[in-house]
Amino acid sequence: MLTRRCGVLGKPIAHSLSPVMHRAAYARLGLDWRYDAYEVDEVGLPGFLAGLDASWRGLSLTMPLKRAVLPLLDTVSDTARVAGGANTVLLADGQLAGDNTDVPGIVAALAERGVSRVESATVVGAGATAASFVVALRRIGLTSVRLVVRDPTRAEDLADRAAAIGVEPRVVPLDTQGPIADADLVVSTVPAGAVTPLADRLVGSAGAVVDAIYDPWPTPLVTMAGDRDRIAVSGIDLLAHQAVLQVGLMTGRDVPVDAVRAPALAALGSGP
Repeated sequence: MLTRRCGVLGKPIAHSLSPVMHRAAYARLGLDWRYDAYEVDEVGLPGFLAGLDASWRGLSLTMPLKRAVLPLLDTVSDTARVAGGANTVLLADGQLAGDNTDVPGIVAALAERGVSRVESATVVGAGATAASFVVALRRIGLTSVRLVVRDPTRAEDLADRAAAIGVEPRVVPLDTQGPIADADLVVSTVPAGAVTPLADRLVGSAGAVVDAIYDPWPTPLVTMAGDRDRIAVSGIDLLAHQAVLQVGLMTGRDVPVDAVRAPALAALGSGP
């Protein structure tokens, strides 16, 4: 029997917890599948995809490949198209199908913490993850978003995408002295070092705080949110919810979110 293979691609990739999560899911399901990490950048992605054989079932994509993969795919889901990035590639019958489990994963992670409606948000960053947040939050009521970025010109694409789905964007420089936290939800998608100087102002009066990063663990932003009794959603929560959706797409079978979250927390030294 052909052993099914899946994996996560990106650069850097050594820190990825996806192998821990997906392998735990396979063990839970009793599947003798492989899931490995591969360091691949935009230049190497076409060759990697071309070299996949019939044993491959799916790929998880992380930085910097979510956008770069789109022109290499045979089909792209509506969610991935609107978000402008695919974090999932499914392989079947020689075809590459792109999807985005970040978007529904974000909605699920927020719902788990009791956040079912967001009308205004502050999002730090303008990359593929930030775009997925804007699309996800639109599904639960987002009408306006403040995009906080180091270089405002890099937010133009995301601002256009937000406007196209009915969200009013406002781009704010990262070093602004103006208000940045008067929103239902604050989201950081940038490295902890970049956002830590703003942590106090970001947590501010926000009803809930999300940090898509999990290195260092726990991040200063999530720690501060917890200390101030704000709802806090961590990068591990987000990663776990999108991972179980990927497992479902790749294997056709479902696992509970804690089946992948608990092993990830254990790998970070924060769980059983």
